[in-house]
Amino acid sequence: MSVLYFFENIRQPWLNRLMLIITEFGGEMLFMALAIGMFWCVSKRTGFYMLTVGFLGTIFNQFLKLAFRVSRPWVQDPEFTIVEEARAAATGYSFPSGHTQNAASTLLCPALLTERKWLRGILWGLYLLVAVSRMYLGVHTPYDVGVSLALGLVLVFALRPLFRSEEMKPARLYALLFIMLGLAVLYAVYASAYPFPADIEAENLAEGIKNAYTLLGAVAGMLLATWLDQQYVHFSVQGSLPAQLVKLIAGLALTIGLRVVLKAPLNALCGGSPVANGLRYFIMVVFAAGIWPMTFPWICRMLPKK
Repeated sequence: MSVLYFFENIRQPWLNRLMLIITEFGGEMLFMALAIGMFWCVSKRTGFYMLTVGFLGTIFNQFLKLAFRVSRPWVQDPEFTIVEEARAAATGYSFPSGHTQNAASTLLCPALLTERKWLRGILWGLYLLVAVSRMYLGVHTPYDVGVSLALGLVLVFALRPLFRSEEMKPARLYALLFIMLGLAVLYAVYASAYPFPADIEAENLAEGIKNAYTLLGAVAGMLLATWLDQQYVHFSVQGSLPAQLVKLIAGLALTIGLRVVLKAPLNALCGGSPVANGLRYFIMVVFAAGIWPMTFPWICRMLPKK
């Protein structure tokens, strides 16, 4: 806690705002937007790399949260204060840091595949700053972010050989996706059925179960979307600047719209079960990676290069 008290003592309003901005590079929404945008408009390979590291890393991260059940810093030490604006996103148990984990996929995957040294340096710097921001804001300990940094680096470098060439072999692609799906199923079973001790924090257990079904739905959606692209869509990331903007802006708006619009009816349909969250993310990922790309040839014909 001494490191966290150091950061607490140097907090300033302007620095709080800066750290709140930096920490969003490890947030779910920015990760999904950047990964899907990369997948649609820049490089399927890099986008798929980001999504794979992100989903796989989150499975491990969420499992460790429930396995170790470490309380947040302000629960461990009631005298310690956090930056209040960061509290809403600090859900579930503390160890390990989910934002730091997400930052590996958002920032390091493109860093390892880009040829631009200046961009690589910026992305690596931001990755480290996300870890610092989590401690500065008071929502994670050095141990939380240190383990997430290590896990993120292992996944990024371990999976990198699969994405070095522009074209991934379908057999390897499906093997990786089925492994991810199997791990997501195992985590969902663990979170839902394991006999946790009676003193487990009910709110954090519920968060872990919800995330388990979210991940299961997202990975299953990724598998179906990949099959659709391999068999039928074969979309291209190329296009004029206006076409790319339409692909990106309209696609993200529709994907986020689905995320919002589907929540209430699916919760009602499933009686409030976390299965609703899995179905919602399954539909979102299938739409984003499998259905929306079907419109790309039409968009590119409507907005051709001059």
